[in-house]
Amino acid sequence: MFPPPEVIETEVHARLPVALHRTANQSAWLAKRGAGPMHSFLEGPAVDRAGNLYCVDLAHGRIFRITPDRQWQVFAAYDGQPNGLKLHKDGRVFVADHQHGILAFDPATGARRPIAERGSDGARFLGLNDLSFGSEGDLYLTDQGDSSLDDPCGAVYRLRRTGEMDLIRRGFAAPNGLVLNRAETSLFVSATRTNQVFACPVARDRPGAAKTRIFLQLSGGLAGPDGMAADEADNLVVVQAGSGSVWVFSPLGEPLYRIRSCAGIRVTNVAYGDADRRSLFITEAEQGVILKARLPVPGRIVFGLS
Repeated sequence: MFPPPEVIETEVHARLPVALHRTANQSAWLAKRGAGPMHSFLEGPAVDRAGNLYCVDLAHGRIFRITPDRQWQVFAAYDGQPNGLKLHKDGRVFVADHQHGILAFDPATGARRPIAERGSDGARFLGLNDLSFGSEGDLYLTDQGDSSLDDPCGAVYRLRRTGEMDLIRRGFAAPNGLVLNRAETSLFVSATRTNQVFACPVARDRPGAAKTRIFLQLSGGLAGPDGMAADEADNLVVVQAGSGSVWVFSPLGEPLYRIRSCAGIRVTNVAYGDADRRSLFITEAEQGVILKARLPVPGRIVFGLS
């Protein structure tokens, strides 16, 4: 259908130190997952103004901060299941926690505060997965829970900067990563269980997403699409978990680049960083590493750095 995309190789940017491995702990998340112990499960990268790289450890309720000289620090540790992470422009660290909903952490102290734990209907979230800020500070959320092909009950919400919660769309089988296009008229949502990326028409002045469509149908891999990002040309970056690949698609859905993991196939999420915003940082959960690739087009300036 399309010519093969250009391959871009990665390198290991930072590796979780052995001193921070949790090999003896079998957390509730790992027990439910049923795949045995893991020393960590890295997700949700984000880069702050000082060049620090944040990421979460979903398996053991930790948030790490990696300094520009690649030193790992435990920014926060708590009884939770942090999954997605994004930075607010005021410096706060926002986390989509599968157990607790939306949490905000003080960047100086690590103290956390609950932001939202219920959807637009007043019911508790099924289990949040990821989050993404719009340019004005509205926060988009994927509520994945245990949704699947058998029970496609996953939902996407928008928490307006004024505090109201909107339902964008329900009926996804494991909604995961999400990102807006440049015009903020389409919200792209990855659905892991169906190996698809949806395009949801959105507007600031109304809830819902009428005439949602399938933008991409992926194939292969052991899981499906996970975290996403976008660049200045409105190209869409899609992590395909369980394939060792991150894909870059044009606004028309043409595959432009395949970014290949040099350390494990369980890639989970991405964030642009460095001064020129052409470095793509990729979390790889199985090996506990942050990968880095250099891309030809800079990443779009995200809300946390605006």
